[in-house]
Amino acid sequence: MPDTTPGTAVPGPYGGRRGGTAALAAALVVGGLAAGAPGTATAATGCAVTYTTSDWPGGFSAAVTVQNLGSAIDGWTLAFTFPSSGQKVTTGWSATWSQSGQNVTATNVDYNAAIATGGSVSIGFNGSWSGANPKPTAFTLNGVTCTGSTTTSSPTPSVTPTVTPTVTPSATPTVTPTMTPTVSPSATPTVTPTTGKPTVAADGTGTYRTVQAAIDAVPTGNSSRKVITIKPGTYREIVTIPANKPYITLQGLGSSARDVLIVNNHAAGAYGTFNSATAFVNGHDSALTNLTVSNDYVEDGSTVNQQAVALNLNADRAILSNVRLLGDQDAFLINASARAYVRSSYIEGTVDFIFGDGTAVLHDCDIYEKRSSGAPITAARTDAAKPYGFLIYKSRISGATGDTTQLGRPWGPNAQVLYRESTLSSTIKTSQPWTDMSGNSWKNARFFEYRNTGAGATVNANRPQLSDAQAANYTPQKYLAGSDGWNPVS
Repeated sequence: MPDTTPGTAVPGPYGGRRGGTAALAAALVVGGLAAGAPGTATAATGCAVTYTTSDWPGGFSAAVTVQNLGSAIDGWTLAFTFPSSGQKVTTGWSATWSQSGQNVTATNVDYNAAIATGGSVSIGFNGSWSGANPKPTAFTLNGVTCTGSTTTSSPTPSVTPTVTPTVTPSATPTVTPTMTPTVSPSATPTVTPTTGKPTVAADGTGTYRTVQAAIDAVPTGNSSRKVITIKPGTYREIVTIPANKPYITLQGLGSSARDVLIVNNHAAGAYGTFNSATAFVNGHDSALTNLTVSNDYVEDGSTVNQQAVALNLNADRAILSNVRLLGDQDAFLINASARAYVRSSYIEGTVDFIFGDGTAVLHDCDIYEKRSSGAPITAARTDAAKPYGFLIYKSRISGATGDTTQLGRPWGPNAQVLYRESTLSSTIKTSQPWTDMSGNSWKNARFFEYRNTGAGATVNANRPQLSDAQAANYTPQKYLAGSDGWNPVS
């Protein structure tokens, strides 16, 4: 999502969220008519499409970008047909996806409905395939065949240049020792390495050299816990736990979470925000423990597509324990299908770096705003029907500078975020810790605090507080219970 903090440049088309290069959809056209809402879409006279995939055995992710070459439209659908009957859309984002036979549809959502002449939208989806995974070659936008250049490709190695994980973004100021976030012993527990041969070792001493190779070896439809142990080292790759491989645990074998680093540097400009992630965790009951997931893309100060996700989480009943999530803008994405319990972990970023429309409890975590000018920490888009979005519980919030950082802003009008019994350092803007976003007023969102402490925890008219009676309904257990009574809280 664009950073509209006063005094900062505003990114251009947004590769994966509302407006500009917002997330794209693919739409089934029946009888030459678009499947979108009647009366809202005007005909386009042309379009250009790029369709880029990243494949693995039996599955793939696809990033699709469409440029509108015709008249401006307000409401759209894009249509294409899979060349193979074995290709299926499993999980899509930033559009309403559907599939009938080999015909795929995706329709705009409210935040990316309009496309100006020359404007574009981008989306992605995860899919499965059997037999072959050829790329579609023809697309229609609102029932009109795309006449511009159509590009279908897979990323080449040149798209992902080697960048050592020690590169420090020039936009990130040096943090003085007094401002370095302090992580309590409980937040970084020591994990005793497992004896025996690790599942993954970059030096060849394990069963596999890459994390993805070990995941690929797990049978589809796995019904019991599969622990993939990872030897200390740096793993520069894109890691995907597919939706059809539940119960997978990725466990680092180092003495701390720093010892195992899964890292890449994709960014929204090339992939769209959602598809820029280093790790995609889609299988339900997934777990990550004692490791680091990082997107080390370096923000260059330009106004285009600075978003770069570390972890894209779709998994329901996911548990992250002693994990470090490192990024800049949009680091940790929690999608609508996810319920996540994040315990004793560290999350670092610059703008909206905890975002999405899922449900998550961050318990005993350290959250660090590393940008000297500050920015909102959260950007929730909780559905109105969901009572719970993000709970920051008994955690510690710190940052590079004082009185510069907001607790959050509403990506959607019904956003729900609660900071509860947490320590807020002086980095928080005490007079106005919530801010508006994209026409959504923070005052209409469900933003609350409860019994926070620290220099940034001042109470005033701009800081809604829960009463003790209300707080009884906003516990970690309430957030995560869902309809199945899930309770991972220890």
